[in-house]
Amino acid sequence: MRLVLAGVSIALAGLAAAAFGPLHRTAPARTSTLDRFAWLAGCFEMKQGSLMVEEQRMAARAGTMLGMSRTTSEKGLVEYELTLLREGNGTLVYEAHPSGQPAAAFPATVLAPDSILFADPGHDYPQTIGYRRVGRDSVMAWIDGVSRGKQRRVEFPYRRVACPGAA
Repeated sequence: MRLVLAGVSIALAGLAAAAFGPLHRTAPARTSTLDRFAWLAGCFEMKQGSLMVEEQRMAARAGTMLGMSRTTSEKGLVEYELTLLREGNGTLVYEAHPSGQPAAAFPATVLAPDSILFADPGHDYPQTIGYRRVGRDSVMAWIDGVSRGKQRRVEFPYRRVACPGAA
């Protein structure tokens, strides 16, 4: 009886391996366009008077980088935004979900080793969103475009900081 059970177990294991492959198989490493922008992952902040802007982004995984930002002052939360950098249709897309506004998607128009630019000329404001690496521990972010008939650019000179809650 034990010999029969052992045989059945081996046969089932063989069928499972044939159907699902070896249990310890590792997936081949996939390179992602987002991997080139690993410098965007982590935590950054900008202080200007009583305003603080914090931006955090997870490392690239499955063709995405999930992020969030918040702006606070001594009065409390001013605004927040959830972001998703994703690969789609052969390019990168910056998907923004700002507080109190509809979501918007900005396809990448410039992909350079130290900078990335996203644009949607049809969006109300901003029409462009950009990030440029400045050294090892800083990133210049900006939004740009026409608002109420006037050209407007807002810059966010971020410095890298330890992520809150990290042990």
